Amino acid sequence: MNAPDGFAISDRAGLRAHYGEPQRRSVAKCLERLDGYARRFIALSPLLVIGSAGADGSTDVSPKGDVPGFVKVLDDTTLLIPDRPGNRRVDTLANLLERPGVGLLFFVPGMNETLRVNGTASVTAAPDLLDLMVVNGKRPVAAIRVAVEEVFFHCAKALIRSRLWDPSRHIDRAEFPSLARMICEQIGDPDVAAAEAHSEQSIRERLY
Repeated sequence: MNAPDGFAISDRAGLRAHYGEPQRRSVAKCLERLDGYARRFIALSPLLVIGSAGADGSTDVSPKGDVPGFVKVLDDTTLLIPDRPGNRRVDTLANLLERPGVGLLFFVPGMNETLRVNGTASVTAAPDLLDLMVVNGKRPVAAIRVAVEEVFFHCAKALIRSRLWDPSRHIDRAEFPSLARMICEQIGDPDVAAAEAHSEQSIRERLY
């Protein structure tokens, strides 16, 4: 529902007037390099989400996950994220070729705080870099190299409100259809069994 006229916030000045000024620590906490705490958090993180935008302004957010430590810290201002086999849409990678700006959000199970990293990214298939991220004898298809510009920890409120890690809040997966079934229904494909079999085989045999 659209906000009534007179209540829309349409510029930065209006936004700041509505919210007020941030606390000093909220601004000062933003670092230009990965310190020891950020490095430790990334080493413990099995999941991040990456946000990107294309030249036409279209946006995308995608999850990247693996065993803790799957993101490599090459130095204080450089991260390397493996891109494992997937559906070959390559939305994020295509965006980065057009607009290299990128935002990362790292999660650590059991922690309500998150780590935000902003910077510029490039796509690489350099064998020496992919060799750093071999799993089960297999290299990633490519890697996203991030030049870090901003690093800061995000407070716990969002995850506390969501109770993300609380098992008592987790749904029974049987309450929701399989991904294959949902996609088949969305695109009008009647062969749900074949789609589910393909999905299961892909997870079983092409995880890496």
